[in-house]
Amino acid sequence: MTNELHGPGTHAVGVAGRSAASLLATGLVRPYGPVTLARIGKALVTWGTGPAGGYASLAARNDHGIALHDERGSMTFGEVHRQANALAHGLAARGVGAGDAVALMARNHRWFVVAAVAIGRLGADVLYLNTAFSGPQTVELLEREKPRAVIYDEEFGAVVDAVPADVARIVAWEETADVDGADATVAELVASGDDTEPGKPAREGRSVILTSGTTGTPKGANRGSGSIGAGAALLSRLPLRFGMRTHIAAPMFHTWGWAHLNLSMLLGSTLVLRRRFDPRDFLRTLAEQRCDAAIVVPVMIQRAMELPDEELARYDLSALRVVGASGSALPGDLAIAWMDRFGDNLYNTYGSTECAWATIAQPADMRAHPGTAGAPPIGTTVALLDDDGRPSVGSTGRVFVSNAAQFEGYTNGETKEQRSGLMATGDVGTIRDGLLFVEGRDDEMIVSGGENVYPQEVEDCLARHPAVLEVAAVGVDDEQFGQRLVAWVATRPDASVSEEQLQEHVRTHLARYKVPRAVVFVEELPRNATGKVLKRHLRHDESESE
Repeated sequence: MTNELHGPGTHAVGVAGRSAASLLATGLVRPYGPVTLARIGKALVTWGTGPAGGYASLAARNDHGIALHDERGSMTFGEVHRQANALAHGLAARGVGAGDAVALMARNHRWFVVAAVAIGRLGADVLYLNTAFSGPQTVELLEREKPRAVIYDEEFGAVVDAVPADVARIVAWEETADVDGADATVAELVASGDDTEPGKPAREGRSVILTSGTTGTPKGANRGSGSIGAGAALLSRLPLRFGMRTHIAAPMFHTWGWAHLNLSMLLGSTLVLRRRFDPRDFLRTLAEQRCDAAIVVPVMIQRAMELPDEELARYDLSALRVVGASGSALPGDLAIAWMDRFGDNLYNTYGSTECAWATIAQPADMRAHPGTAGAPPIGTTVALLDDDGRPSVGSTGRVFVSNAAQFEGYTNGETKEQRSGLMATGDVGTIRDGLLFVEGRDDEMIVSGGENVYPQEVEDCLARHPAVLEVAAVGVDDEQFGQRLVAWVATRPDASVSEEQLQEHVRTHLARYKVPRAVVFVEELPRNATGKVLKRHLRHDESESE
């Protein structure tokens, strides 16, 4: 059994050739006149390949094309370009310049996109804030990252209320006519600003994505300005095509949503955006907008599939060709359930904020091998190593990745563990039949009865019980086995199941030492804004109950 997986391409020339082929397959290469080509080239030279240059090039290619559609209607590529220019001038008047940071705390809507473009036009860095952060957590982050300005939706006014007085406050999405505590609104700066292009900045603006913080304090991960090579790798196993209508339901402050904001510039996509996720609205949006693609985190699929069968049958998703999921594991048989209902259009991507996408499971992979994380895309290597950095052959190992999409380091100067050019993801897994299977976080493993146990295996087992809606498991001390798992379970509506029945379900399918010591029933699991379960809260609850 091998301990490595390699994506297509074994050297720089091979990767370059396959990347070019991947981009050609999307329909990206199109005939443009010399004037248009010159404008595209100028935009990319001036502002780079991130949002600043991307949307300028889209305006040069197709000024009147529809860039996005949100709750307030549609915007063309030209409108995004010119409104971003106006906002950039407004930010510059408030002291923002090349090398500064601007924090953005906003949901998925037009001003998120316009703000990201405008900040890049000044050569400043966008610090994408999680919309679920608390006030103290946000203030701590802003004190650490020291932004020149913060752009936020009005609903988060109380969260940013305590930021230092010298930080400019600008409201993005307005809920009321009068916004208290802000220096200005994005709409005001756009309406009154100069919409001509600002000059070329002294350096290219970067994007800083915050880690999820599920196991500790969130860190700022510098993602640079985006990479065409990284996009080509993703597109080699994810069949997105030029001009698609794409609903980005995943938060765009998250690596997965941010990635598809960047891909939309490469592919000339029309973005369909909604500020909040609701399963019925999600399916209705896909149907009414005739979306070709949906970008989600797995819990969104889970919530949609919880709806009654008769309601699911109301939505015509025949236009939907790609559902790109990432951010956490697909529990139980969720992938099969979705595909049985809506067709084989689900693609599950495994990766992290630091290493981006490592593997992609295509529909055929998941049907043949439920639970797989898939195979690497172009130019990517996945290896399993033991604690000493040696190849882990024929057994579970720590997952390490090498690709062109790795982050540039944390903003505090630290980086992720690396071995021989490979970066740790923080997970453990196995390789079978040319596919990666992720078994859980390496820091969640427990030793029970002298055997290694990973919570995800037990979670997947319980998730397949017909009464279980969602489940999370964590390790606790146990007198008999040293350590055992405790499972937190939310059951399906009208389902009835006991702790003993769920323990027997695990005992029937897994080894005895993997049976949870206890099952705690809850209405729902604590999750962050990207749908990841906050297990530290479960550990806290368990410690209090002992």
